[in-house]
Amino acid sequence: MIPFNIKQLETFLLVATFGSFRKASERLNTTQPAVSTRIAGLEEALGAKLFERQSSTVRLTAEGQQLLPAAQRVLRVAERLQLTANSLSETTGVLRLGVAETIVHTWLPDFLKELRSNYPLVDTDIVVDATTTLRNELMSHRLDLAVLMGPILEYSIENIELPSYPLVWVCSPQLDLPTRSKATLSDLMRFPIISYARTTRPYSELYRKLTAEFEETPRVFPANSLAASIKMTLDGIGIASLPQEVVQDYTASGKLRVIECEWHPSDLQFTASYSSEPSNPIAERAAKLAVCVAHAYAASTGKAEETVSL
Repeated sequence: MIPFNIKQLETFLLVATFGSFRKASERLNTTQPAVSTRIAGLEEALGAKLFERQSSTVRLTAEGQQLLPAAQRVLRVAERLQLTANSLSETTGVLRLGVAETIVHTWLPDFLKELRSNYPLVDTDIVVDATTTLRNELMSHRLDLAVLMGPILEYSIENIELPSYPLVWVCSPQLDLPTRSKATLSDLMRFPIISYARTTRPYSELYRKLTAEFEETPRVFPANSLAASIKMTLDGIGIASLPQEVVQDYTASGKLRVIECEWHPSDLQFTASYSSEPSNPIAERAAKLAVCVAHAYAASTGKAEETVSL
């Protein structure tokens, strides 16, 4: 019997995942001929043809499909064995991390410090973008871990729930709003409403609510940048629905005030999401670390925000 090795199994799973020898070689930081050699060696050892080669892609044969679950189990056992043998400080690699901008304004710096402290040999490549883009990048295996408005409902994606972000209505003290204990949506509609981007859940919820309540088309200013939304609100352009944790310094200093309203959008729900196929121990560890850091941050900033009545 010809022996095979873990590298060959790992290569087999990556080619099966990507459907491409080239993409698998890029992920493994090696050459296409090296990938082809590993697959040929594994096929010889197993006595089975694993892939059908086509023009630019490859697909699993029936035998390859049958052997795939067993290969996944073997790799998981090997990873657990390696984790037992190695200390956390010896973990090496690159974590391709995608984060939504809300996370950048809250606990991302704490997370990066903890990541560096726990895994000093792991390098981090960071992408900051909208949830829709991060989701696509994660599904295409161009990201290892994404912190986004989740969950991602795909069988191959693991989602770990993070603390939610309550949204509050905020405005510049310059805006002339009616003086009553609690504002109505009609009061807010006198001004443009600043919201998250059109492709997000908060925008959809807000737009559906306003169009259902009022005959006139609401003036909603969607912004792809959270920093831009804050700047427009500070400048008195409109009233914004923003995460309480993000604006708390501005409300505490009096640059913005929180508006008590009869309705506000649902809390933002984030997840630390990563692909379980192929297995990625670094992403899994980082996701669990992100949960710990996010909960610690929420506990440290969990004081209820004082509101300013109108």
